Amino acid sequence: MTVLRSEWLKIHSVRSYRLAIAVAFGGILLGLGLAQMAAQMYESASPAQQAKASLAELEEVVLMVPQLSLGILGVLAMTSEYTTGLIRTSLTLVPRRWPVLAGKAAVVGMIGLVTGPVVVFGTHVTCRWVIGDRFSGLYQTAFADKLPLLVALSLTVPAFALLGLGMGAVLRSAAGAIALLIGLLYVIPMIVDKFPPPWSEWLGSAMIGALPRQISGDLTTPGVYGTSLPPPVAAGLLACYAVLPVLAGMWLLRRRDA
Repeated sequence: MTVLRSEWLKIHSVRSYRLAIAVAFGGILLGLGLAQMAAQMYESASPAQQAKASLAELEEVVLMVPQLSLGILGVLAMTSEYTTGLIRTSLTLVPRRWPVLAGKAAVVGMIGLVTGPVVVFGTHVTCRWVIGDRFSGLYQTAFADKLPLLVALSLTVPAFALLGLGMGAVLRSAAGAIALLIGLLYVIPMIVDKFPPPWSEWLGSAMIGALPRQISGDLTTPGVYGTSLPPPVAAGLLACYAVLPVLAGMWLLRRRDA
């Protein structure tokens, strides 16, 4: 409990924490702006154009904002201690070492568990209000029917936070870990999509961005990702994205010099 309280105070006292949370919550404002823009474009279109108009679900579009901001917070929660040299003090006070990273994981994971649903559900409610029955009733679907997808989308935020923390512990480099986060989010999925089938489908299904729809079974929206994983496998893979880097970081933390 002392380690957990200490790690909470460390993260809460740094400016990057407030900035990351502010940027993450800014995803709701981004969703609002995109929804208003889409509604205005819809109203200015002809009836024939309105009948054919389509729109991506905006909570899924803005999800990259909290994912990346919490992922970076996870990276900085670990690498900042190496930059300042505070890691030596932390490991001296906690000789077993692994509780230090476990405490950080608990704090960062809880921040993600709160932030993710606030942004995802806040964006969804905002878009339902602004879009209304436009775009063939995209946001008229019963809320209960969308709940599994919204929950799955929310869970990717703490997963990214823990992924960033784990990569920060493994690489000890903020720049390297953040570059890898961005690669997983933006670059690698585009590369995988260019692979010949069935590799593009198999690898695309394993990308972290593909997992929420496979977990919820909501596969109605086409995209660059694959859809070949059953819900339990997709949920297990999302857990692996969050847990395995942290476990690797714990293993290395116990074996490397500070």
